[in-house]
Amino acid sequence: MEADRVIRALSALAQEHRLAAFRLLVQAGEQGVAAGVLAEKLNVPPSSMSFHLGQLANAGLVTQRRESRSIIYSADYAAMNGLMGYLTENCCGGMSCSEDAACLPSPQRKSA
Repeated sequence: MEADRVIRALSALAQEHRLAAFRLLVQAGEQGVAAGVLAEKLNVPPSSMSFHLGQLANAGLVTQRRESRSIIYSADYAAMNGLMGYLTENCCGGMSCSEDAACLPSPQRKSA
């Protein structure tokens, strides 16, 4: 994943309503959720929800499809996994980050 796409994705997620909407979409699975339902669940005006979903779509984190009069949004799992892979690519000095080889913070110096 290229750095500019990572920056767009992280920027899109760095807002309370967009992060909450994305988390709901991840939970919903491939079937997705209508924009109006997301707005209701998050107690956000529909016009604001449309703006936030547009930001997530522009960042490549969600897809949309029309069903009758509704627009259904779904998390783009490939993009999400690409973002997570980019963020953890060099984790733990190249070692597996499983519980057996967890990254441990470096020892902290005691302050006087």
